[in-house]
Amino acid sequence: MNIFYNKHIGDVLLITVKQTEGPFTYHREGDVVTIRQNDEIVGYNVYNVADLNIQTDGQVELNKERVAEINAFLETKGMSPLEVDLSPKFVVGHVDEMEKHPDADKLNVCQVNVGDEVLQIVCGAKNIAAGQNVVVAKVGAVMPSGMIIKDAELRGVPSSGMICSERELGLTDSEEKKGILVLDAAMTPGTDFFNQL
Repeated sequence: MNIFYNKHIGDVLLITVKQTEGPFTYHREGDVVTIRQNDEIVGYNVYNVADLNIQTDGQVELNKERVAEINAFLETKGMSPLEVDLSPKFVVGHVDEMEKHPDADKLNVCQVNVGDEVLQIVCGAKNIAAGQNVVVAKVGAVMPSGMIIKDAELRGVPSSGMICSERELGLTDSEEKKGILVLDAAMTPGTDFFNQL
């Protein structure tokens, strides 16, 4: 789940419950627009949220206190509390295995240990190799560019997450920093990458 604030379209909290493609249906009741795909709720737009005193325009950084504050506010709008996953979305991953993509010369299919699970991630970086520690943006992560990481298929192979470069993480704007960011081998898979800096 991701929450964004947009003051430019009218003091709106944009809540993404599930990343999916449309078509969608919309139902407005008071200040709350419920967004559905078929019968499943995939998001909400909540208007007139100035009382939340959100200072940023864009992604709202969430922690337990902020989620509790938002949920208390949403109750005043007649909504049920949100269940928010606060686990880190940018984590240290270890490339356990790597093999060539069966249908693309420049892509590799990697099995990446992120602590509590192994993710299959398709990666096109030239410097990727088995045995490396890397930064993984898990599904649901919001990149500095605003792109949201989703489950995908690349040339017919499922990919769950993204192995990141320094530029993609917003750590440099240098054109010379090509390829994925390779981390110290001592870093523990599954730990929050940004807490390691």
